[in-house]
Amino acid sequence: MSNVRPAAVAGYFYPADRNQLASDIRMLLDKTTVKPGSACPKALIVPHAGYIYSGQTAAHAYRLLEPWAQTISRVVLLGPSHRTFLRGLALPSADFFATPLGDIPIDTETCQRLAALPQVHVIPTSHISEHSLEVQLPFLQTVLKTFSLVPMAIGLASPQEIADVLDLCRGGQETLIVVSSDLSHYQAYEQARIHDTNTLKHILSNDGQISDDDACGAAPIRGLLYLARDLGLKAELLDYRNSGDTAGDKDRVVGYAAIAFSEAT
Repeated sequence: MSNVRPAAVAGYFYPADRNQLASDIRMLLDKTTVKPGSACPKALIVPHAGYIYSGQTAAHAYRLLEPWAQTISRVVLLGPSHRTFLRGLALPSADFFATPLGDIPIDTETCQRLAALPQVHVIPTSHISEHSLEVQLPFLQTVLKTFSLVPMAIGLASPQEIADVLDLCRGGQETLIVVSSDLSHYQAYEQARIHDTNTLKHILSNDGQISDDDACGAAPIRGLLYLARDLGLKAELLDYRNSGDTAGDKDRVVGYAAIAFSEAT
């Protein structure tokens, strides 16, 4: 009998109804455009708030994948652990992750290889209610159709530890790395824009000087930047806005960015 991690935030962060969810994602994707000749991204940084807040920003990253739907067959997904204190990186024990759009198979072979690393642990409880990974899945299901998943919740881990994990499973063009992260939290609108602009300058220059105050997924971002420097990947900002631009007030906002990393040409 298969072990399925059920959707935990359907109906809260995104619609629980399959048809409504599919329609909302398609609408968000159709509002974006992709430059002709865009390269296949090796990695993405994508926000993880409710879709009414950050869905349009996320759509800018996921629309970029549509021409490569037949190429990408595995997604390595990293996001911060919001509810469970962790040291290192946590894998699930599940065979599938479920959303209203269906079940996604876990790449159990890769997970078993990763679990042999000292910084990686199988901790099912870290995934039970974690939204940072789950909210990415319906977008991925829409644009890629069929793929396997390597999901990891990130706690206290060094950039080198995370980069070593990514290096072990980065593969070729068939593998996409997705880091789930919002930016600054609960500052006034203009202050947040200044803060986030500075953070984005560090990310876009592959400078890993990102603190936990700059992004809730700072640890996986730092690990990705470490790997990006080794691989010579170039970062491109696809979209930036905050909750004051979308569905919230401007007194206490959360920042969102979509960033793609591709091989330099």
